[in-house]
Amino acid sequence: MRDVVFCGLMRTTLNLDEDILLVAKQIAEQRGSTAGQVISDLVRQALEPRRQGAVRNGVRLFHPRPGARKASLELVNRLRDE
Repeated sequence: MRDVVFCGLMRTTLNLDEDILLVAKQIAEQRGSTAGQVISDLVRQALEPRRQGAVRNGVRLFHPRPGARKASLELVNRLRDE
């Protein structure tokens, strides 16, 4: 079986919910891109297999985003009590 790779643009018609198109256009404006490119990027990202995180004591571990601050015990307790 031969792999088919499409390079470049392909014009097609999709029916999108109005709110989805509005958000895609807003993101495109922020990025200096097009709504079509934003939607393509989001679909491509959604189709990538998710990495299974490590599990410790039955709890799935995650990697914080770069630059994220660490949660202090004080913060955890305050959020728990809210």
